[in-house]
Parts: sequence; structure tokens; C-alpha cells
Amino acid sequence: MREDVQNAVNRVDQHRLWQRHMEMARIGAIPGNGVNRAAFSREDIAARKLLISWARARNFTVAMDAIGNLFIRRAGTDPHAAPVMTGSHIDSQPRGGRFDGIYGVLAGLEALEAIEQAGVKTRHPVELVAWSNEEGGRFPPCTMGSAVYTGARALSDFLEVKDNEGIALKDALAQTLAATPAAEKRELNAPAAAYIEAHIEQGPLLEQEGKVIGVVTAIQGLRWFNVEVFGETAHAGTTPLGARKDALREAIAVINALHELTRDASDTLRFTIGRMLVAPNSPNSVPSHVMFSVDVRHPDPATIARVGEAIESAVRNAAKRCSVKVTPTLHDDPCAFDAAVVDCVERAAQALKLAQRRMPSGASHDAMYMARVCPTGMIFVPCEGGISHNEAENARPEDLAAGARVLTAALLELADR
Repeated sequence: MREDVQNAVNRVDQHRLWQRHMEMARIGAIPGNGVNRAAFSREDIAARKLLISWARARNFTVAMDAIGNLFIRRAGTDPHAAPVMTGSHIDSQPRGGRFDGIYGVLAGLEALEAIEQAGVKTRHPVELVAWSNEEGGRFPPCTMGSAVYTGARALSDFLEVKDNEGIALKDALAQTLAATPAAEKRELNAPAAAYIEAHIEQGPLLEQEGKVIGVVTAIQGLRWFNVEVFGETAHAGTTPLGARKDALREAIAVINALHELTRDASDTLRFTIGRMLVAPNSPNSVPSHVMFSVDVRHPDPATIARVGEAIESAVRNAAKRCSVKVTPTLHDDPCAFDAAVVDCVERAAQALKLAQRRMPSGASHDAMYMARVCPTGMIFVPCEGGISHNEAENARPEDLAAGARVLTAALLELADR
């Protein structure tokens, strides 16, 4: 490892990185050491402002685009060179943990600070991005900020999406943009030289195998749908069962059919119903409308295509008394990362003598969209018990710092190409 790179790696401050995680975790804190920091919420805005304050203390430039993605840049020596980027997301699940997403943001900031403290000059700018609405928990679908930034989806596709309280994304986004008026304007679809995302694994393999670094090679494909069942409301005490158009009862039949469709002896296919809304949601009324989400994932393109295309027919065949509507909301094919970036991450881990393994990601990440526009890779670090999207999510300070050191070394290699 070059002396200047080693010097920057040595400047990664485990204590500073950990303390910033704990400070961020206080924004949207919930019982059980968890966080609820929904996209474009007051908590999300507060976390953005804290991140910006740390960036400006180092005189890094701050910019924001039309979907609210936040960019923090350390300049390079070539004013025409596209940035080498890193980042993740600030928003969380409703009952999320302290490390999902925010680790990649804070590890990226730590890398920029370590490079700055070491005085290393890079040809390319090195840039941290905090992507908007990666989780999709408030405004589905997920990975919205990176999808819009890379041109995979148009911003107009999402402006009318409403949360469970009926608030439109366009209104919540406007509040977020207004909260940081001093940020420079960043155009969508701006070029990038490369992108690396650091993240907790959200699975158990690294911990089980005693590895510190996961060198991520790919992300499995996924399909998201909203399924609506339309029945008729009626009195729960007076309407015979045979005369009812019970939307919830039909929804249960549909979900059972989807469980059969997605049965997989190898336990590779992932199927989840994670969100359900029932109307009128009264204990003595027959439900007239049910909406629920469907999430299916698989690493094989043919399998995810086959299952995804079979969803609507399975829903329609299972609904006997009610009408149904199936709306696709997200379609992402499996993604393989750039071999040169994967090798770069692996070299950095080896040079730092950190136990590592190559592995795919079962979860989706913003890196999936960045891989469509520039060479991309990811770095995983262990999380306790593989637990994530849960208040009990935990990670060790030394593992977080190790991932930040690998990230720093890899960014410096890419930023001098």
C-alpha cells in the first residue's frame, strides 16, 4: 500500500465514527435502541442538517438535487474529472436499527475526513452522497433517490405517491428541499467515475465465519407490487357470511395462493407481505378494501422473471367474490458489480490484513442503480446475529472502522485512475 494511502487509512478514527453513529441514533430514537427516521420527515431533515454541519466544518462543498439526494464533495486536482462516489442513506424503517444505511453515509464522511487530514491529493473529486428514500417505508418504492438520479425512473413517477397519512411525496420533498436553502444545486444524471457503498451485511454469514469484510459481487433481483382487493362494507352482526364481499377474507385467500406460488424447496426465493391497509378498519364492519404490498426476490434472472409474471394471474385466480387490481411498483433485475471495483475492494482488505470473503447481497441497495451508470461495488461489515430492519440491530465499533479503512483505501485507488 502506498505511503500516502496508508497515512489516510491510519487517520480513520474509530471513536469519532462510533460517536457520530450514536449522535445520529438520537434523531428519531425509539425504544429498544432503534430509530424511526422516515424519508422527508422532520427527523430526516434534522439528520441531514447534522451531516451538513460536519461537512462544512471541513469546508467540503454541499449540493442537493431535485429528489433531495445530498452530495458532499472533496475537490480533486482535475476540475473536469467526474467524482468517485460513496454513500448510502439516512432514512430508516419504522422500527429500524442504528446502522442500516447511516453506516455507509458516516463511513463515507470518515473516509473524506481521513483523506483530508492526511493531505492526500486526488485527481478525481471524492464525493459522499446520502440518497433519498432508500427504504421506501413511507413512500414506496425503495431506492427512489438513486433511481431518479441515474435516470432509471422519472421524478414525476413518484410525486403523487402518498404515505399512510395521505401526505403526498411532492409536499414532503418540498419541505426537505426548503430546509437546506444554502446547498448548491446538483443536476440529475450527473456523471460519476465510480461508486462504492459500505453497509452492514444485514445477514449472518460474516459473523458466523469470523470475517470482517464482505467483498460484494452482486445484488439479487426483485419485483414489488401493490395488490388491492375491492369488496363491500356491511354490518358485522347482521350480514350472513354467504352474502358478504369481504375484502380481507379474499385478501387472505390471495396471500395463501401467493405463498404457494413462491414455495421453494431450496429456500432461495424471498417472498414478503410487509404492508397492509384495511378499510374501513372498524371492528364491527366487513372490510370493503384491502391494499397490501408484495416483495419477491431471487438472484437468478429467469426465476425472478417467471415468478414476477405469475403474480397477477395467481391473484386473480384466488379472488372469487371481490374484484382485484395488481399494480407493479418496482422491477429490478439482478445486478453484477464491476469486476475491477470488486478486485479493488478485495485488494484493500488484503493489504489491511482483514479477513474477507466474496459474497452477493440479498438486500437491495442504491449501488444497484449506480451500477447502471458507472463501475460500482460494495463493502459489507458484520452485524450482530445478522439482525437488521429491527431495533436490536447492532455492530461493533472495530468492524465499522475496519470497513471505513477499506473504503478509504479503495476510494483513493479509484480517485487516481
